[in-house]
Amino acid sequence: MAIQSAPRAPYSSDPAQSRGRIVPEPPSPSRNDFRRDCDRIIHSAAFRRLKYKTQVFVFHEGDHYRTRLTHTLEVQQIARSLARVLGLDEDLAEALALAHDLGHPPFGHIGERALDEELKRFGGFDHNAQALRLVTALERRYADFDGLNLTWETLEGLVKHNGPLTDREGQPAGRYRERGVPRAILDFAQICDLQLWSYASAEAQVAAISDDIAYNAHDIDDGLRAGLFRIDDLDEVPFAGGIVREIRRRYPALEPARFAHEIVRRLITWMIEDVAAESARRLNALAPSSADDIRSAERAVIAFSAAMAEAERGIKDFLFPRMYRHARVVRVMGEAEGVVRDLFRHFVKAPEDMPEEWQTGLAAAGEATRARRAGDFIAGMTDRFALEEHRRFFDLTPELR
Repeated sequence: MAIQSAPRAPYSSDPAQSRGRIVPEPPSPSRNDFRRDCDRIIHSAAFRRLKYKTQVFVFHEGDHYRTRLTHTLEVQQIARSLARVLGLDEDLAEALALAHDLGHPPFGHIGERALDEELKRFGGFDHNAQALRLVTALERRYADFDGLNLTWETLEGLVKHNGPLTDREGQPAGRYRERGVPRAILDFAQICDLQLWSYASAEAQVAAISDDIAYNAHDIDDGLRAGLFRIDDLDEVPFAGGIVREIRRRYPALEPARFAHEIVRRLITWMIEDVAAESARRLNALAPSSADDIRSAERAVIAFSAAMAEAERGIKDFLFPRMYRHARVVRVMGEAEGVVRDLFRHFVKAPEDMPEEWQTGLAAAGEATRARRAGDFIAGMTDRFALEEHRRFFDLTPELR
């Protein structure tokens, strides 16, 4: 299937029609508003810190494993490719791909779980809400405002890239149905209505599915590299097994490293082609004439086909016990969880041990404010800085190897 770039679609997000920024700014003479958002994200401190944040393997386990930064760049590339094929705004899709993991704490999902449990009495911790806090308040680089002052469309996509957060009556929906929408998102929605009940733009949906494509394919690559499973183990995995058999038939003597790369390359290509075809079918059926028509649709317009969605679940089912729950990974992540918990409890009791700029206003603050400040400080740490801080205050710090 040959994929061609599409002309700009009428339902793509148009930077010239952006709903604007919280703090009005004069236009840039050289960049549209969505390109400007991309550049601000790239130059943020939070983006740089992704270099030393865990994807699956802790940073010092090897130079060739994915980190949050390399994963983000891979998502960015896939998102631009899909946006181009579907006639969407590439800059907005890129901005959302670049920002999608900014809120993750050190040590991946286990770090998020530790902070969520420690902050349970104060609303918990959610990486999407943390990303919003980063780009609207915690990044402090500009003289005229806190945060990055991103456009409404980028903020909306950052919060809603996985679908609506509430129904039209404001009741939590989707992943937030049980625990409620994070307070940080609800508070911000009082300042800037992100229409939490609707879908986000097609560009945001592209960024979300690009994340799925990237981590499915590249976790196979990293798992093979780490020796957690073998190429032959993939034979019975839906869809991936067919790729393995075709490569083996065509290149019977191919060395393992090239074989692994060929699996990843073909998996990404076929998933992109599938999303492009299924999304085109959904868009043709909906016949949207504007970006708002995408938002008000009854289902996502960017999606896998039913067959590919089933295959993607099969890949996840394969990876979960062999990689994410592998004894080696579980042991390292269990030790990392202890590091995060130790740091949180220490900084809540001794906020004076945080940098001076993090102590502002804490002297007379209540427990909830101290806890949230400690959580914000830790969430911004890289893996290696978290370990360095742990060594400052504790006698025994795990090696995480």
